[in-house]
Amino acid sequence: MAETISIGTLKARIAGDPGLLLVDVRTPAEYGEVHVPQAKSVPLDSLDPAALAAAGVAARDRPVHVICRTQNRAKLGAAAFEKAGFGQVVIVDGGTTAWEAAGYPVTRGGVKVISLERQVRIGAGSLVVLGVLLAWLVHPAFIVLSGFVGAGLVFAGITDFCGMGLLLARAPWNRRTAAG
Repeated sequence: MAETISIGTLKARIAGDPGLLLVDVRTPAEYGEVHVPQAKSVPLDSLDPAALAAAGVAARDRPVHVICRTQNRAKLGAAAFEKAGFGQVVIVDGGTTAWEAAGYPVTRGGVKVISLERQVRIGAGSLVVLGVLLAWLVHPAFIVLSGFVGAGLVFAGITDFCGMGLLLARAPWNRRTAAG
């Protein structure tokens, strides 16, 4: 089971071990906007712990710290590392948001992006409104669209797995870095 640490603990660990592996699993656009300076960008949708080990980026016998915006995607990333046989996996509680709020140093890009969480809320809300409008203007059966989105949100809340978020992470605007 992955250990969960606070950002204060992470800061102390980085000070004690400048070579500490910190994997940021957010989209390239989110990473490009702002990230912890020591973090390496490895988006969740392309995370391959075995490939990182083979490339010498990560070692199965050394701690791997996983960070995202708040913590949800870090849990998924940590599970992938554990499944690949990494024994010392650490989740950073509060993520980059808490790190930045604490006033710790960050690296900023030049472009402001909409977080993946906000994109999911915008997408889900738009689909619900669209379903209601289509049900009212075209055919009552379109209300199923709104019900499907609502069921998806309930599922995401219960399981902490968001299919819409994983799909949006692959969208072209989330694949670009702030520099590109």
